[in-house]
Amino acid sequence: MVGILVNGDNHFIVRGPLPDDEIALALIRHWSVIQIGGATPPALAEWQIVIREFRENLEWAVVVRADTEISPAVSTLLDDLAARGVTIRHTMLG
Repeated sequence: MVGILVNGDNHFIVRGPLPDDEIALALIRHWSVIQIGGATPPALAEWQIVIREFRENLEWAVVVRADTEISPAVSTLLDDLAARGVTIRHTMLG
């Protein structure tokens, strides 16, 4: 499965199952800080960032609360996903 994980003006295209709220927040925190040589925690090993993917292949979306606004391009993508029937889950964690 492939989805999008959104946190304000930052987003990740992710291969893996739909994460629950706690995992989504943990993924955001893990990937938002560059860790050269850092290992992925075992609890997050199911998910990986995808560099390229067709928007038609996105099967899930999670928006994690943030202090910054979602970029216009990502807002458009989320609108397109919603129009296609993809559920967009908003979490209050963050």
